[in-house]
Amino acid sequence: MIKKWSVSYPAVGGTEQRRVYVYLPTMYQSQPDLRFPVLYMFDGQNVFFNEDATYGKSWGMADYLDYTDTPLIVAAVECNPGVNNERLVEYSPYRFDDPQYGHFEGKGQATMNWYIHRFKSFVDRNFRTLPDRQHTFIGGSSMGGLMSLYALMQYNDTFSRAAALSPSLWVCPEKLEGLVSRAKLEPGTVLYMDYGSREMGNHEGTRKGYTDMCDRLMSCGIHLTSRIVPGGTHSEASWEKQLPFVIHTLMYELE
Repeated sequence: MIKKWSVSYPAVGGTEQRRVYVYLPTMYQSQPDLRFPVLYMFDGQNVFFNEDATYGKSWGMADYLDYTDTPLIVAAVECNPGVNNERLVEYSPYRFDDPQYGHFEGKGQATMNWYIHRFKSFVDRNFRTLPDRQHTFIGGSSMGGLMSLYALMQYNDTFSRAAALSPSLWVCPEKLEGLVSRAKLEPGTVLYMDYGSREMGNHEGTRKGYTDMCDRLMSCGIHLTSRIVPGGTHSEASWEKQLPFVIHTLMYELE
């Protein structure tokens, strides 16, 4: 079951209406005493429905979770796909310059403040969640993957596990590396991170940057599942195929 509605969101260009999606697991209604972990996701328009997806193809998340009877709530908010690249502003933790698109004021901290203090609070009040850190996850792809990695590092007191698919590590790599090096992580922090073999050429130095980041993450004690996806591309169709690996990692031996 997916509940879908609109909320007022403090976007970079002023308050606007955003679609919100909450997936409830198959046993949610039949077992009213159960509470569930929550996976928060970026680019919510691409998570569930092809008709809402930016490029006409979603992750098919609900179909996979229904098929596997996974006891997990998924809460997602759509991004701003504006022509002025507002998504890059909202989903970047840092200011950065791109030779093709120009300068961007990173508003990722403000985005995370809204997710944690407004969105998570609402979900915990209105659905049968397990609101503690151990049962609170975050995930996304591309810039959403970057934000998921950032959230796990910066807000480790809120999120214990994350999934970063094809993360945009090319955005301010030095600042991101510094964050990882300084991060004070609680024991048992889990991360799934991958990259498609066919997207390695999208940005110069992607393979080395990805390898270096994996080394840094391992050094700070994260339980890391890292994959180079054979034939993987930078697309929802490819990310959908990784759901068995993603969900297995997030739910593995969860108490």
